[in-house]
Amino acid sequence: MTALATAPAAAEPRERRPGPLLLGVRHHGPGSARGVRAALDAARPDAVLIEGPAEADALAGLAADPELRPPVALLAHAADDPGRAAFWPFAGFSPEWTALRWAVGRGVPVRFVDLPAAHTLAATDPTWGDGDEEADGTARVDPLAELARAAGHQDPEQWWEDVVELRGDADPLAPFAALADAMTALRERYGHGGHPRDLVREAHMRLRLRAARKEFGDALAVVCGAWHVPALARRTTVTADRALLKGLPKVKAELTWVPWTHRRLARRSGYGAGIESPGWYGHLYAAPDRPVERWMTKVAGLLREADHPVSSAHVIEAVRLAEALAALRGRPRPGLAETTDAVRAVLCEGSDVPLALVRDRLVVGDVLGEVPAAAPAVPLQRDLNRLQRSLRLKPEGAERELDLDLRGGTDAARSRLLHRLRLLGVDWGEPAEGRTGTGTFRESWRLRWQPELHVRVAEAGVWGTTVEAAATALTASRARSADSLGEITALAEKCLLAGLADALPTVLGALADRAALDTDVARLADALPALARALRYGDVRGTATAALAGVAAGLAERICVGLPPACVHLDPEAAARMRDRVDAVHGALALLPAPHAAEPGALASRWAGVLRRLAGAERVPGVLRGRAVRILLDEGRLGDDETARLMALALSTGSAPADAAGWIDGFVGGAGGGLLLVHDERLLALVDGWLTGVPAQAFPDVLPLLRRTFGAYEPGVRRTLGELVARGPGATAAGAAVLVPGFAADLDGERADGVLPLLALVLGTEAPA
Repeated sequence: MTALATAPAAAEPRERRPGPLLLGVRHHGPGSARGVRAALDAARPDAVLIEGPAEADALAGLAADPELRPPVALLAHAADDPGRAAFWPFAGFSPEWTALRWAVGRGVPVRFVDLPAAHTLAATDPTWGDGDEEADGTARVDPLAELARAAGHQDPEQWWEDVVELRGDADPLAPFAALADAMTALRERYGHGGHPRDLVREAHMRLRLRAARKEFGDALAVVCGAWHVPALARRTTVTADRALLKGLPKVKAELTWVPWTHRRLARRSGYGAGIESPGWYGHLYAAPDRPVERWMTKVAGLLREADHPVSSAHVIEAVRLAEALAALRGRPRPGLAETTDAVRAVLCEGSDVPLALVRDRLVVGDVLGEVPAAAPAVPLQRDLNRLQRSLRLKPEGAERELDLDLRGGTDAARSRLLHRLRLLGVDWGEPAEGRTGTGTFRESWRLRWQPELHVRVAEAGVWGTTVEAAATALTASRARSADSLGEITALAEKCLLAGLADALPTVLGALADRAALDTDVARLADALPALARALRYGDVRGTATAALAGVAAGLAERICVGLPPACVHLDPEAAARMRDRVDAVHGALALLPAPHAAEPGALASRWAGVLRRLAGAERVPGVLRGRAVRILLDEGRLGDDETARLMALALSTGSAPADAAGWIDGFVGGAGGGLLLVHDERLLALVDGWLTGVPAQAFPDVLPLLRRTFGAYEPGVRRTLGELVARGPGATAAGAAVLVPGFAADLDGERADGVLPLLALVLGTEAPA
């Protein structure tokens, strides 16, 4: 580490003075980890002290368990407020983890010497925060940046790689002595460097160090951040150190080990002690011999999996280029910058697209640690672990998709578990957008386990000791305290998805009470779709939904009664929102099975009558009248002649242009509206005639609405409509069909019948003779 000699006021490495061995490290540095291991092998201390919360002493022994695999973290949370939590992560290449495994593997006592988590979790002093500048105006100092600048380097990460991660020293203690001298010079110049909380932490470390010296003597090794080494070497009095700790707030803290991920070790995740490249550092630690060759081989394997052609010759040339770049740049060995440049130029052929995959999967990575069952955990976490094992749902750091067939016992149980966790705020999985069909036997999820979900599990533990019991209790509580009908209906849907039969009576009771009292048709309309989906999901999952069906049917009847008056004299924005509600209610009624109505088809007929009232009501905004006509036409409850008559009335010269434009938007807006005009020449002619007759002064007011309506059509539909309008009405006696490219005037029955065998195969029916 000769480069460290260029740091401010750094002297030649000193011989170690008698007393504890202070090993100043960079958190999560593979070079520091190898140095710590070599120093411990050489010194063989009687006890090892590690920077970490003092309460973790009781958990140190678990590091000997082979099932505790890094990356892992110490999780501390307040016993009475699990949401108040803190993590202390360890990777396989972290010096602290190396020291911990070295000690427990040899039966050497371990002590964690940092400030107890009980104080850290209770801290409310803003000067303990993580801002960029403290209240006293002292800017935060980045020690690595200062040392790199003194050595003439602009990139602290590259400088640290050169002097620590990529170098080897015959004397394992020499790098620590040089780094201690450099940090001493920085502390003399900058004091706490904008980190006043460090003064309190270091006071506690000194007290723990004194206690350890009394217990074990001076044959100690202390592994801590290099920034703290000068403070631990400084002579102070016990009274002065205790004075700094006096009056600190305190809560009862509970600690355990939890899995962590390489991605959460990355600086971009927001972790204060994060590093730029956890995957690369992990590789350097695991492959000290020929790391560049092994790295290029891993990159080649990843790219091949992604269908990028990479040969052995590519790998050889990439290694040569990385070594040449390192020599040109004066680096001891190729670092991440050189290997990345070589990967881009050779393996990725100059493209940053496959390089982004390498950076995401290898340079950062999704490695997820593991924790043994013996680790302390709240009962809810233990139940979740049991369910994960029984359902073969292993938590993974990388995102993956999971397709479930709800007809299968295991997949149905997986679905219930994921929905119950979402109710508890543990979002391990999220339904995949556009892939989950309402009321079908298929569900798709995106799964990714995040370390902070352990905190969410601890928080949810107040509701029960099992996932089912906790989700049931929380759902029932939310139903009783819900403020709106929509909130309860959404809860009923989630309750059925999660299979919470014990919570359903409470939810349905709250739903019936709220529905009976709510007179706002808009809120009733917002609530019905969720109930309809819940009924469909209940049928698929075999859940008893008779009571829910009764509530839904009653809600639908009240909507039919109250909707027409609620649609009168609405402003444009309110009318647009009501149009969306009409669409939602129409779709929901289609999901309600016929037996839930008083008579089969009665509710559908009632709804059709409501739409007819809306279609002919003058005081109802045009967008609602147009949508009512469109729905009736699509359902076959309105003939073509009647549709043309209603459109002609809506687009007559006596209608306000804005209202007429709204009618067009309601009628032809949405899916299928463009094809409706393509295949009905009369309707297209009515729209075209109205549009060409709009007064010039009114046209700018209706243009945005019309542009939105017609702009949503597929390009092919817009092109065909343009051709039809250009040819003009009555261009052919056969009607509009002949004007449409690809259509003939007469139907070829023999060719049309050719599709019937394929259609029968898709539908699972017998083909017609």
